[in-house]
Amino acid sequence: MKKNLRDRREVAAAEFKARCLELMDRVRETGTEYVITKHGTPVARLVPVIERAPHSFFGSMKGTVLDYDRPLDPLDDDYDVNRA
Repeated sequence: MKKNLRDRREVAAAEFKARCLELMDRVRETGTEYVITKHGTPVARLVPVIERAPHSFFGSMKGTVLDYDRPLDPLDDDYDVNRA
């Protein structure tokens, strides 16, 4: 296993196979990223999951409705059905 910049490490596929669970724990605890290689060629990355806060349903449409002062008043325009 060799260390690269930005806390990224390369690990051969055979070594990854033997130490998979250990490496997964290390990624979770330290945030280290692993690049799995086959014959020196990168084939996959093991990276930490970044949890995002769930969006609340309430208020999710805030600011998307046009300003309309009296929404229950009839429209001044004819509907397409009433046009001749």
